[in-house]
Amino acid sequence: MQRSLYRIVSYKIKHNYDISEFLNSYRYILQRAIDEIWNKIEWIRKEKRLIPIIPKSREFKRGLRNELLKDWNYASHYVDSAIKTAYSILSSWRRNYIKGKRRRRKPTVKRKFVRVKETLYRFRDWRINITIKPRQLYLKFDLSKTWFKNRVEGCDLGELIFREDELIITFRKPVNNTSRKKIAWDLNLLSMDGFCDKGWIRVNLKQLYTLHIIYENKRRKIQKLSKTKPKTAKRLMQKYSQRYRNRIKDFLHKLTTKLANEFKDYEHGFENLKKQGMFTKRKTHNRVISMQNWKQIIQLMSYKANVRLLNPRNSTKTCPRCGGRMKHRKGQVLCSCRLVINRQLNASINLYLRMWGFPPSMKVWLELIEPILRRSGVTLKGDETNDLLPMNPEGVEVDVSQGGCSLINADAR
Repeated sequence: MQRSLYRIVSYKIKHNYDISEFLNSYRYILQRAIDEIWNKIEWIRKEKRLIPIIPKSREFKRGLRNELLKDWNYASHYVDSAIKTAYSILSSWRRNYIKGKRRRRKPTVKRKFVRVKETLYRFRDWRINITIKPRQLYLKFDLSKTWFKNRVEGCDLGELIFREDELIITFRKPVNNTSRKKIAWDLNLLSMDGFCDKGWIRVNLKQLYTLHIIYENKRRKIQKLSKTKPKTAKRLMQKYSQRYRNRIKDFLHKLTTKLANEFKDYEHGFENLKKQGMFTKRKTHNRVISMQNWKQIIQLMSYKANVRLLNPRNSTKTCPRCGGRMKHRKGQVLCSCRLVINRQLNASINLYLRMWGFPPSMKVWLELIEPILRRSGVTLKGDETNDLLPMNPEGVEVDVSQGGCSLINADAR
C-alpha cells in the first residue's frame, strides 16, 4: 500500500458450484500444516518470556509438502497454497504474541476458503478456468459482463479466493507514486480533519457516529426481548445486524469515494491508529473507541487513492512552528511561542509535515504552512467551544448524496 508499484483491488462474484467437499478438504490440510509447523516451533527464553522461532528451512518445508500430499485428491499446487497460508497465519500470530495481544495457543482454522494460486487458473478473453482436479474437474467463470470490467482494464489478475457461494478476484493495479500533492488526515470521533495546499478540510462524521448509537440502542432492546421471546429476538438481531452493517458500509463507501474524487491527484496520509492502546478502565470510553471505523476508512481508501500510513505519536502535542510542547485549552492548544491553534488542525499540520519529511521549525512554518493558512482564510486567534464539530464554517459544503457526509473548509476562529 505504501511506496509500492501496485495496488491490490478485489471484487466478488457469486457462483452456484457445489465445492463444499473441496473446501472441507482444504481446511483440513491447512489445519494439518499449522499443526505440523506448530509442533516444530522452538521456544527461546528471552527477558523472562518465551519467544517462538518458526521453522523455515527448505528441508522442513519439503518434508511438510511431501507429508501433506499423501491422500490429497486435488491439484498438488493447493498444498503449496495451504503451506503458504499456514506460514502467514502463524507469522501474524507471532507478531501479536510478541506484542502481548495473543496467548501461547495454536491458531485454528474456522472459516471455509481456498486460496487459488496463479498457477492454478488460466485467464483469457475475460474468462477464468480454474483447475480443481487436473484433467478431471475445472470451474469456469465469465467476467466479460461484470460491472467492474472497465475499472480493471489493463490490470493483472492476481490470487483468487474461493468461498462456498462466491469467488473473490484480485487485480494488481499500477499506482502513480509521482504525485507532488499530499493531504494529511487526523482521525477523530466526529470528524476527519485534513490539511493540504488548499488549507484545512474538515469532514463531518456525526452521522456515522449517530448510526452506531441508534443500532446499539436497538440491540439492547432486542437483548431484553430474548428472555421472553428468544426466537423472535434471534430473528430481529440477525435482521438489524445485517442492516447495521450495510448502512455503515454504504456510508464509508460514499465517504471514501468522495474523498478520492475530490482529491484525485493527492497522496492521502492517515494516522496508523491502534485501538488496543486506547482502551482504559472506563467501559463507556472503550465502547465508543471500539465502534470507530478508522481502519475501514483506510482500507477503502487504499484501493481508491494512494494511501500512506503515518506515525500519530505526539501529533496533537507538538507545536508545528517551534517544535515545543503544546498545552490544551478548551479544544485548542497553545505553545510558549504564543501560537494558539485548533487542536485537530494542529494535528493535521504536524502529520502534513511528516509526509514531506520536514521537522517543526519556524522556517518551515513561515515558508510552507503560514502561506497556506492565509490563502485559505484560516485565522489562529480566538476561541472555539467544541473542536469536534465544525463551528461557523466558511466555504462550500459538498454533499455525498443522500445520507452521506460533507466536506467543509473550516475557519478556526
